[in-house]
Amino acid sequence: MIRPASLASGLAFIAALTLRGASDPAGDASLFLARTYSNATKRTLPYRLLLPKNYDAARAYPIILYLHGAAARGDDNHKPLDWGPMLFLEAPARDRHNFFLVVPQCPSGSGWTTGAFTVKESESLQLALELVGDALPKEFRIDPRRRYLTGVSMGGHAVWVTLVRRPGFFAAAVPVCSGGSSGIVTKKAARCPVWAFHSDDDHLVPVQMARDLVTAWRKHGGAAKYTEYTGLKHGSWKKAYADREMFDWLFQQRLP
Repeated sequence: MIRPASLASGLAFIAALTLRGASDPAGDASLFLARTYSNATKRTLPYRLLLPKNYDAARAYPIILYLHGAAARGDDNHKPLDWGPMLFLEAPARDRHNFFLVVPQCPSGSGWTTGAFTVKESESLQLALELVGDALPKEFRIDPRRRYLTGVSMGGHAVWVTLVRRPGFFAAAVPVCSGGSSGIVTKKAARCPVWAFHSDDDHLVPVQMARDLVTAWRKHGGAAKYTEYTGLKHGSWKKAYADREMFDWLFQQRLP
């Protein structure tokens, strides 16, 4: 459903992203707990964790993993909040749904994926997936059938890659203003429903990349919703993460 309103070059757009001017919407960043995940091999990943409202250990909750874009890389454990996660505090999401939100940060000069042709998970992405799949469920009641994935720009590209490399891990995904090669799509990956968002005038990631990925998803038998905005350039996350219908759809999805 479309709502009106060369791989190497595309990845170069994403890698070169240096946006400025993001601003926090109304909300309290302190609600995102500042943490660091350390695995058995002592590799670490800074992340922020938003807990469900009135967390009850007797209940199992859904969890969303958010992957930031290139502009939020670093080690301050704050910049990723400026590019979408603060919107998760607002009414369309948190007043209607109870969920965990995990916001990791990858280092400067790194990313969520590696390689231009055989795209693989970076160490930061591997740690983020360990965190969501193994570490946090040992600490909190998390529903393994309701794991969700979303990301912006560089992080949105990693969404597509992760769905291909780890089919069956996430119940649904929301890639936002993201690109990549439609040639990576597989039938197994396409079993995961997606809702992609892009703006037709995106000056950093060509809109045709999103269109091609959605088309490939559908050709492989997958359910792919698509919303294309007009006039938002590379800022389609500002509307995507304020879309009540998107959140209602997301939390309806469950793994078998």
